[in-house]
Amino acid sequence: MKKIKKFLIGVAIGLVIIVSVLGGAVSDRVFGYKVLDRFIKPRFTPEGQVVERKILKEESVIIDVVEKATPSVVTVGIKKTQTVYDPFEDFFDPFWFFGNPRRSQPKQQKIEQNIATGFVVSKDGLLVTNKHVVSDTDAKYKVMTSDQKEYEVKKIYRDPVNDLALLKIDPPAGGLKPAELGDSSNLKVGQLVIAIGTPLGEFPNSVTTGIISGLGRGISAGSVFEGYVERLDNVIQTDAAINPGNSGGPLLNSAGQVIGVNVAMAAGAENIGFAIPINVVKEMIETFNKTGQFSRPFLGVRYKMISMKEAVSKGWVEGAGVVEVISGSPAEEGGIQEGDIITKVDGQKVTEKDGGLAKIISGKKVGDKLNIIVWRDGEEKSLTVVLKEFNQ
Repeated sequence: MKKIKKFLIGVAIGLVIIVSVLGGAVSDRVFGYKVLDRFIKPRFTPEGQVVERKILKEESVIIDVVEKATPSVVTVGIKKTQTVYDPFEDFFDPFWFFGNPRRSQPKQQKIEQNIATGFVVSKDGLLVTNKHVVSDTDAKYKVMTSDQKEYEVKKIYRDPVNDLALLKIDPPAGGLKPAELGDSSNLKVGQLVIAIGTPLGEFPNSVTTGIISGLGRGISAGSVFEGYVERLDNVIQTDAAINPGNSGGPLLNSAGQVIGVNVAMAAGAENIGFAIPINVVKEMIETFNKTGQFSRPFLGVRYKMISMKEAVSKGWVEGAGVVEVISGSPAEEGGIQEGDIITKVDGQKVTEKDGGLAKIISGKKVGDKLNIIVWRDGEEKSLTVVLKEFNQ
């Protein structure tokens, strides 16, 4: 009897444990309770504190990224005075009918508004944004950090080639929190991305999410709100909402690292935004830290990428079709002409899918001697071009 009693007690205990585990699993599925945690050996920090366990979900990933990155994101504002005329001022002049209407007098109007986004890259007050955001050399600029503190921009360093600029402010005591910069060389289409910015200049620290929907794009993009349209090559395409005012803000991966600088939305398109790869920014910062200025290789052509499909349909070849050659540029000195199609640079094919001509030239240095193959009048010609430094 004693053996049977012990056996029944053992069975009962076993059933209790099984029911508890299964019940915990079900409740965890249905209600989100972490009942199973009590059966898992806890982990401790070196200080003896229990490490909290989290159920990894997309929401928690996004929340963690936002909490990590937001202190490094700033809103960029502009301050300027401009002259304006009131076209209706004469209409209300009571003496206009005597034949000597009073002319409208110019008025000075002060403008102060938020226009874009940026992010911190060094503790001592260096920030990144887009060049077009701070293109007005007569205006003054300010930045507002996530804790609502404002700082005057002391210096602006504009990249002559890329739509990038470095802003310098006097940091607070203790410095600023730099964003962690990632690596844009291994990005994948379909990868989760998160954008933080100030859309429409009105809603600081707004968050949008999406995926990388394309890589190595070459597009003409712009923003009516910010008043510019330009050619962008080798950019990241995303369906994360990039609205006017997001320009200059970070595009982040799921680890909270900046992988791109939001730069534009496609004119006339919906749910398509673009970002400059962060490796371009890292190179810019490295060059600036070494020299205190931007040193960029300059070829000196304005071009249009010709895809294989277009080339076949028109009897051309794939490459960069030269629309204009800048006077006095390395391209002109090397013999490149309007109407040429650049097909190879130092043996590397120039294709739209690989980032185009801009990507190849950005990987070169000032003074490099390039062997350039162009297609002209139905045949290939080999030219030698020595890159110069870009002087804005």
